[in-house]
Formats: sequence, C-alpha cells, structure tokens
Amino acid sequence: MTTPKHIIVGMSGGVDSSVTALLLKEQGHHVTGVFMKNWEEDDTDSYCPASMDMADAQAVCDQLQIELHRINFSDEYWERVFTHFLQEYRVGRTPNPDILCNKEIKFKAFLDYAKQRGADYIATGHYARIQQQDKQFQLVKGIDSTKDQSYFLYLLDQQQLAHSLFPIGDLTKQTVRKLAHQAGFKNHEKKDSTGICFIGERKFKTFLSDYLPAQPGDIVTIEGKIIGQHDGLIFHTLGQRQGLKIGGLKNAPEAPWYVVAKNLAKNTLVVAQGQEHPLLYTRTLTATQVHWIGAPPLSFPYELRAKTRYRQTDQACIIHTIDQDRYRVDFVESQRAITPGQSVVFYDGDVCLGGGIIA
Repeated sequence: MTTPKHIIVGMSGGVDSSVTALLLKEQGHHVTGVFMKNWEEDDTDSYCPASMDMADAQAVCDQLQIELHRINFSDEYWERVFTHFLQEYRVGRTPNPDILCNKEIKFKAFLDYAKQRGADYIATGHYARIQQQDKQFQLVKGIDSTKDQSYFLYLLDQQQLAHSLFPIGDLTKQTVRKLAHQAGFKNHEKKDSTGICFIGERKFKTFLSDYLPAQPGDIVTIEGKIIGQHDGLIFHTLGQRQGLKIGGLKNAPEAPWYVVAKNLAKNTLVVAQGQEHPLLYTRTLTATQVHWIGAPPLSFPYELRAKTRYRQTDQACIIHTIDQDRYRVDFVESQRAITPGQSVVFYDGDVCLGGGIIA
C-alpha cells in the first residue's frame, strides 16, 4: 500500500491489536479503532470484563490520537455462532466457536460495518499473513510458529482476505510486546486471552449447564461394565482424562482412564485405560463442509499436510473426494483423539489451503 488508506482496526484491549494500530499509524494510514462487544452478559458478571478491555483499548487509542468506536454484535453472535455452538453439543460433537466467530463476526459483520463507513481495509491482531499469487489471495502462517492463528482463520474467503490486514503476522510475540513497551502502552505485559471470551474464567461445565440440560448416565468400559457415573455427555470429549472420578477399581490395573467414545443412544461414556490405548487412535477421518480458501486441488487423491487441533504439528496425509463437500483424509501416521465437531485444517507448507469439520 503506497498511498495512505482508511483502515479500521479491531481493538480488543490486548497488546496484539494495540501494536496493529500502532504500526498502521506509523505507516501513515488513517486509522480508526473499533471495540466489538459480542456477548451481552459481559456487563453483568466479572468473568469476561469487557469494560476493562474497553478501557485498555481507549487508552491506546488516546495515546495514538485515533478515534475508538464501540459496536455491539451480540445479536449476530448469538444467531450465527452461539446457537450453532449449542446445537453441536446437543448432538454429541465438540465445536470450535472461535473459528465460526472469525468467519461470521470479525470478518463478516465487522467487515460489513467497515465498508459502510468507507474503510479500505479492516485489520486485526492475528498472527497470520496474507499474500497474493496468480490473482489469488493466500492465507499464510504467522512467522511466530508458537502463535500462528491460521488454524482459526481457514473459513475466510477471497473477498474477506482481499479487504483484511494482519500487520503483526511478520513479528514474533516477543517483538510485539517490545514494540508496545517502547510505545509506552500500559497493556504491553497484559496476559493473552485464552479459550472462548464469553466464558472467560468460569468453569466450562458451569457455563454450559446454564444453556443445555445435562443428562447423567453411566461410565462404561469397552466391555460394557459400569464403573462410574457421568454428569452429562456434553461435558466430555474424546481423549479426556481429568474429571472422570474413576480409579482404584477392584481387579483393574492402576493405569489412568481416558474417554474413547460417547454413546448418545445409550447416554453412556465409554472409557479405556492407558494413554496409548488403540481406541484413542485412528488414521482416517471424514471431513464435511469443506471450504477451500482458493481454488481446490485440480485432482484427487492429493497429498498435503493437516492438523486436527490448534497446537498440533502438521501431519502428512492424503485427501480423497467422497462427494461435493465431503472428503476422506488418510494420515500417514495414526492420530490421537480426533474429535467430531472440531476442524481439520489443510496446509501446503506455510500456506493454509482450507479445511472442514470432522464428522
């Protein structure tokens, strides 16, 4: 961008979005800040203190001498993200609302808002990069491999990428904090937000209980023996060890128990002993609702790499078509605790190709 542009920055009150605004302002662009409120209950509890984040965002904008606007996307979040989140839990899957939030709120509702106000681009503090090749926009991993957020952005399309900027994608987190400190931002050491913002520091089980009725049931071994009780299948996920409250069983070895399946029809939680139990591993998954950021591969089977959870190292695999938006993914090595409802995201080197929902 050789000429100054009007860029609206999503300001969260954190150090990443603060440095995003700083860099764009230093480059001579007309920068405006926007603080997005996506959860109505922030005002009434102390778990996700939106007012404190807003104050941090305002302090940075005051320092940079840019305007900060506050917009409320709570209705959009409830309709486009949270209702889907609840529906997935009802049918026994474990969704990732942050991925849908990026698609529907940060890069749709927010982008629409920015366009209506004449902005050329929106910018966020994501650790990812955007590059253009052969008239196609590519989503590329951030330089800092420990912070790369491309996994959460795989649902973005060409139009969204064309109007978005990730200014800190070429920086490490350490450098971002250093720049914030040099700029005199009081939030330069602010702790990174983790998990789903609207849940905050609350226990997930307590939060989910407010919205979904839990049905207690039996915890059973793979042989069908009842060895305990669960409070509700919605509170458990594959590969889980903590919180099962079973152990010290008569005539059973001392090895820890892990969730290996959920039987919705019988409302039973199936467990087995040992972190390396065979039922925790599989080499194949089916991906539905597959989205390609650019043009899909020209032919299948197609060799690439993929990850089935955020922090995972990319895994070699071969992808096959089943029908229009369903694919079979065969991994070279067995993968642990592949979880229905989560996302499998595809990569060619550092370029994120897209992904789908694990069926």
